[in-house]
Amino acid sequence: MKLLTVISASLFAFIFLTTTNCAYSQITEKSAREWVNSKEWANGLSLNVAPSVDALEFYKQYHASKAVWDKVFQFLKDHNLDTLSVGKHPIDGDNAYASITYGPSKTLDEAKWESHRKYIDLQYVIKGEEKIEVAPVSAATVVTPYNEARDAANYTADGTYYIAKPGTFYLFFPRDAHRPNIKVDGYDDVKKLVIKIKVIQ
Repeated sequence: MKLLTVISASLFAFIFLTTTNCAYSQITEKSAREWVNSKEWANGLSLNVAPSVDALEFYKQYHASKAVWDKVFQFLKDHNLDTLSVGKHPIDGDNAYASITYGPSKTLDEAKWESHRKYIDLQYVIKGEEKIEVAPVSAATVVTPYNEARDAANYTADGTYYIAKPGTFYLFFPRDAHRPNIKVDGYDDVKKLVIKIKVIQ
């Protein structure tokens, strides 16, 4: 009887995952972008999604771990980020957590390219402005191999620049190399939020 229960549970899990993956595979870039723009995910949150964000990957990751993402967006909605203290803030254990920093941005030479495998970066400038450069990992050259303890690899790359400012957040998935924290003239210090959200494979 126990064996039958285990087999049934395994079969259900297999069918669920297969069905879910099939559903994701039928989502197009256009429909994913429409979903992002609809703000169905936002639950009343007024922030915008940066144009650099991979809409299809956002759709897949959100629906693969909806409860966690909903907690992330609820955190953003419930807290006054202007007054939130520097340091770490829990959201959902190891699944999602936030860090607030405040300080000077970096020169172009000081800022480092990076990517992550275990966690997605949600980056949001609360006060000030900074440049973020973005490129596909596939087009970047590794200079420091992936370190599991740091959950990071470093690169050189030629990417596209964006000006990060209050009102718009960025998402960086494992295939997104990004170089944040680049100084914008006129903004000596920047208050910034980074939320780490566990990747669902």
